[in-house]
Amino acid sequence: MIRRAVLVGMLGVAGCTAGKGDALEPPIPAAPEIKNVILFIGDGMGPQQVGLLELYAARAPNSIYDGPTTFKQIMDAGTIGLSRHDPAEALVVDSACSASQLATGVPTLSEAISLDTDGNPAKTVLELAKAGGRATGLVSDTRLTHATPGAFAAHVAHRDMENDIAAQMLATGPDVMLSGGIRHFLPSSVNDPEAGTKPRIERLTGGAISPVKSKRKDDRNLLFEARDAGYDLAFDRDTLESSGDKVLGLFAYSGMLDGIAHHSAGDDRTEPSLAEMTSAAIERLSHDEDGFFLMVEGGQIDWAAHSNDAGTMLHEMVKFDEALAAAWAFAEGRDDTLLVITADHETGGFGMSYSRSAPPEARTIPGGAFEAVPYRPNFNFGAPEQLDALYAQEASFYSVMATFKGLPDEEKSPARLAEMFNAISAFKITEAQAEDVLDNEPNAFRVEGHPAHDVETYPRFEDFEAFYPFGEDSRVDLLARQVGTEQNIVWATGAHTHTLVPVVAHGPPQVTQKFSGMLHHTDIGKLLIDAIR
Repeated sequence: MIRRAVLVGMLGVAGCTAGKGDALEPPIPAAPEIKNVILFIGDGMGPQQVGLLELYAARAPNSIYDGPTTFKQIMDAGTIGLSRHDPAEALVVDSACSASQLATGVPTLSEAISLDTDGNPAKTVLELAKAGGRATGLVSDTRLTHATPGAFAAHVAHRDMENDIAAQMLATGPDVMLSGGIRHFLPSSVNDPEAGTKPRIERLTGGAISPVKSKRKDDRNLLFEARDAGYDLAFDRDTLESSGDKVLGLFAYSGMLDGIAHHSAGDDRTEPSLAEMTSAAIERLSHDEDGFFLMVEGGQIDWAAHSNDAGTMLHEMVKFDEALAAAWAFAEGRDDTLLVITADHETGGFGMSYSRSAPPEARTIPGGAFEAVPYRPNFNFGAPEQLDALYAQEASFYSVMATFKGLPDEEKSPARLAEMFNAISAFKITEAQAEDVLDNEPNAFRVEGHPAHDVETYPRFEDFEAFYPFGEDSRVDLLARQVGTEQNIVWATGAHTHTLVPVVAHGPPQVTQKFSGMLHHTDIGKLLIDAIR
């Protein structure tokens, strides 16, 4: 219908005239001007992760939802598409490249931050929005200098250059910046007990940040530089609430609370939630009469998926949905606001599957078809109660392994690891399984002198070992593999996949229809830039 109407309009412009009896379709009204653009990025969130959230909300007997997720409400009200995210010179993307392509609309190199393929800075949608007079903001539950938020306000050769990203972000000057990662904003002198800097920072933050340490190699105090540039500084929920329209909020040494820790803490936490940061950002940015651009990242969906930790990942998806609700409260019913939800990539190759383990017993079904034979599926297709068991997980697998590694050597044993894991999960492991988790093998992919791969031994994987590339951190994935059969959950990798990711857009139909169909992240970037021009 839309294409036909456009064609009729074009013919009319070309001089075609209609007879008195012809009934032309009315012209399509011009799209309302987009004043505000809100971009949500679920890091690592493929269709599988969205499917887990929706399955839990709809089928878990004790689901916390008593209606549809906010994600579903926005999908039902808007348009849906799919997007590729492959880099300029590779097949599988990392977060830096992917976010850069979303931010700039330009093909980008792996692990680079908002550079074109020649290594030159490419203007981002945030920079262009700011240049056009709009307010701008960045929100993430990882680190402010992490790959995704960094791609919208910095330009560096590699995502690990987080000290440079911090300085460039401050120079770019988004009005609202809320996340973790204070370690890249503190002077190196806080690490020197004789310097006296650490007590001053502790007084400044009110003791809200622990540990107070720096990752910087210089003595720049970016907190003081931000304050001199007119930012209010926030370090907890209270100081965020009392801050003005220009605010730098850094609420953790590195990443903020994971989904399980966040939901367990409830109102006792000092950190703002992703939803609270989203609400705070929108409330401040919306004071600008020219409108605003805001990027919100649910970054720890990716972290949980890297660990193959489905329980934590479910909590992260719920946390992301809570933040969507905060934005939906602002955007619903408005024709001047474009809300776009997508992901940078999928992580883990996650899926729920049926298996030959514990096939169901035969049982009687009253229908006529089962009068002569019992109902007995051949395979274990999974029980809805398993979703409740996933959500009931009491800590992330990563935190269990980190606590285990911190034990004195004489206390580290397979039995102790099994005990610690079984205390937080409804899905249990044996001492023998814990022994497998702690086993090592020679690193078959060692590259001497390489910054990431010059490691002699690695956690031992039975298969796909090349696709668990994060050294000792990959041992967490071995924990997840021990309970996968009980969970009816399979994982393909500890890294990213090429899986197409969802694109959901809500706003004026004349704008949102462009986000449907098959896209590439560079297409989304161009559409976002068009919307703020």
